[in-house]
Amino acid sequence: MVSGPVEAAPDGLHITWYGHASALVEIEGRRILFDPVWSDRCSPSQQVGPKRLHQPPVALADLPPLTAVVISHDHYDHLDMATVEQLVRLQDALFVVPLGIGAHLDAWGVPAGRIVELDWREEYTVDGVTLTCTAARHFSGRGLHRDGTLWASWIVAGPTKKLFYTGDSGYFDGYAEIGERHGPFDATLIQIGAYGDAWPHIHMFPEEGVAAHIDLRGAVMIPVHWATFNLAFHAWSEPVERVWVEAKARGVRLAVPRPGQRVDVAAPPAVDGWWEDI
Repeated sequence: MVSGPVEAAPDGLHITWYGHASALVEIEGRRILFDPVWSDRCSPSQQVGPKRLHQPPVALADLPPLTAVVISHDHYDHLDMATVEQLVRLQDALFVVPLGIGAHLDAWGVPAGRIVELDWREEYTVDGVTLTCTAARHFSGRGLHRDGTLWASWIVAGPTKKLFYTGDSGYFDGYAEIGERHGPFDATLIQIGAYGDAWPHIHMFPEEGVAAHIDLRGAVMIPVHWATFNLAFHAWSEPVERVWVEAKARGVRLAVPRPGQRVDVAAPPAVDGWWEDI
C-alpha cells in the first residue's frame, strides 16, 4: 500500500488520486477528500455489482487529518455508506455536500453539526478554504429513488491556489461560465470514464473532458472516474488513452498519476503510459 502524505505543504497544491473519483486535495496546508469510496463494490450490495479492479492504495485509517469530505452526488460510486461510517469515526472533518445528501449522512451516523449542505453557487469557508458548489449536468438517486438530491461540481479555493472538480457531468456550456466567473484554476479533476453513446448527456467523453478543462481555464488536468470500476462498455484503459491523444493535440498539460501517487501541481510528472504495462 502507498502511505498517505505526512505533512501538507503550507504553500502548495498536491493531488493524490486513489482511484475512480476519490481524490485527496492538499491545498496550502488544508486537506479536502472528494467522493471517497473504499468498498469492494459500488452497489447497494457487496455481493453483486461493479467490483474493484484494484484495491485502495491506502487504508482509510492511514489517511491524514482532513479539513473536509466533499461529495458530488449520491450515486454509489461517489457516496459509499461503509466508507462514510468509517470516516465519521476516524476523522473530525466536516462533510460538505449538495442539497439533500445530508439526510443520507444523518442516517449513517454523521452528527448534524458536521454536515454542510449547499445549493449551486453557494459557498462555505472552513479553515481558510472556500468550497463553492457549482453546476453539473447529471442526475442523482439511490435504489428506486431518483433526483431527490442535488448533484454538483466543486471549486476549492485556498488563499492563493484554486482547483475545480467536475463530479459527474455531461459536457455543457456551464464550464465556460464557471471558467469565466471563477477561473483560472491551477488544476482540474475531470471525469473522463464510464461514457457511452446511450447516455451522452450525463458523462463526458474523454475529448469533451479536455474541452471542459480548456473552458474552465485550467493549468494542469488530472483525469478521474476511470480505472477502478467497470461502469460502461469501453475497455478500462480506453478513457485515458483517448484523453492523452486529445490533450497532446490541444496543448493541454496532463498529469496521469497511478492510484496513490501524490502529484505536485507546480511540477507534475510527465505522462509515462504506465497503464499500458498492466
